[in-house]
Amino acid sequence: MSHVVLQPGAVPLEDWRRIHQGAAITLDRSCMAAVAASAAAVERIVARGEPVYGVNTGFGKLASVRIDADDLEQLQRNIVLSHAAGVGDPMPVAVARLMMALKLASLAQGASGVRPATIGLLTAMLEHGLTPVIPAQGSVGASGDLAPLAHMAAAMIGVGDILVAGERRPAAAALAQAGLAPVTLGPKEGLALLNGTQFSTAYALAGLFEAELLFRCALVTGALSTEAARGSDTPFDPRIHVLRRHRGQIDAAAALRGLMAGSAIRASHLSGDPRVQDPYCLRCQPQVMGAALTILRQCADTLEAEANGVTDNPLIFAGTGEALSGGNFHAEPVAFAADIIALALCEIGSLSERRTAMLVDPALSGLPAFLTPRPGLNSGFMMTQVTAAALVSENKQRAYPASVDSIPTSANQEDHVSMAAHGARRLLAMADNTRAIIAIELLAAAQGCDFQRPLASSAILEAARAVLRAAVPHLEDDRHLQPDIEAAIALVRSGSILPSTATLRLPGVCEAS
Repeated sequence: MSHVVLQPGAVPLEDWRRIHQGAAITLDRSCMAAVAASAAAVERIVARGEPVYGVNTGFGKLASVRIDADDLEQLQRNIVLSHAAGVGDPMPVAVARLMMALKLASLAQGASGVRPATIGLLTAMLEHGLTPVIPAQGSVGASGDLAPLAHMAAAMIGVGDILVAGERRPAAAALAQAGLAPVTLGPKEGLALLNGTQFSTAYALAGLFEAELLFRCALVTGALSTEAARGSDTPFDPRIHVLRRHRGQIDAAAALRGLMAGSAIRASHLSGDPRVQDPYCLRCQPQVMGAALTILRQCADTLEAEANGVTDNPLIFAGTGEALSGGNFHAEPVAFAADIIALALCEIGSLSERRTAMLVDPALSGLPAFLTPRPGLNSGFMMTQVTAAALVSENKQRAYPASVDSIPTSANQEDHVSMAAHGARRLLAMADNTRAIIAIELLAAAQGCDFQRPLASSAILEAARAVLRAAVPHLEDDRHLQPDIEAAIALVRSGSILPSTATLRLPGVCEAS
């Protein structure tokens, strides 16, 4: 198992990816001096007795209510219990762990006022594989992801449930079995655990990581479809793309050229081909995929910054002993990033489906109707394209920007919210749809290339086709296609069809794993 040492405030995107994939986590202990100083600053603030939001006042609309010193621990416990009001299915364990790691990295920067013991418990839960059961619905993305983070915090005080090796147990019992004790929250600690964008950011990062893999797989299937239809690689000529000046487009075209290099299919129609131009779904791949690559790179920059930021409120500045109220919990950057990732997923899938539709249409592809040797008796890939079309439309419906929505909460004290949580949470479902769309194109493109035999494609694309053919044979006559689709989906999910070479290494995002 890989291992990540969290360095709060300086965690590279690749480490967040590894955590999402299950890497073990430990905390760089050099941060603990700053944590202790921040906690000591809170103690001094409490001793002064002046009102500080969330330390000795109520929350939200109740911020003007002063809380007695004897009730400060109860105040922090109450905010956790009252805000643990989520509904719906639990977060996936991988995303919940990522959220916990994000929260740990934020708190450990020494600007949140939490004590070393609280940091220690969160670290120990990650190390022992204790994942709180967190309902995935209930956050509007400001003031932070309150409800889901409250469920995480509830597990830390021994309330709610925890997953241990896939088994759901009462939180107190799961902690005890691991030799851990629930924490009694001190001033500011409950609020610090709840306030922040880590739920939205975890889902957005998970969506980004899925989009990166799907982007690369769609380049492979797009190149394979171009071969199946005996399309031209002239539209991938670097001179075209240098004139447009978009880095993403230049990189996508280079990747497509690399995938098709050395193809005997392409060599067979370099001259004497009566076709002048291919359909857009082939010819404009660098433009569409390049645009998607550009915006995914932008999202990667945004989310890497957010993952390394401190997003609770108020923030504690130990050097001056100040608690400054602000709005870092507002997840608008995450909401925008999630909306953009949704657009990329939608367009990657849409272009893939158009290529499948082109391949099954003999008027466009020159291949047998629906890619079956005996159309009429057999329907071949007729319905697989319909399925892909249905999934594309689902993604279109899901791609409506979440960030343009807002609804006032907390008696209008929190009067503008980001909806980042919903915008990020939908990405995994959209990725599932896009994965199936690309898998269907993989099946259709490989079948189309079968009709070009004895001519072979490039070594890279033939290797991808061999991986598929090891799991799914050529379709001669109609058969039950759902198992074929599931097998192809598994290959896309695992990235097995990707080349082991640097052909699809696209710096900035979509790094080959």
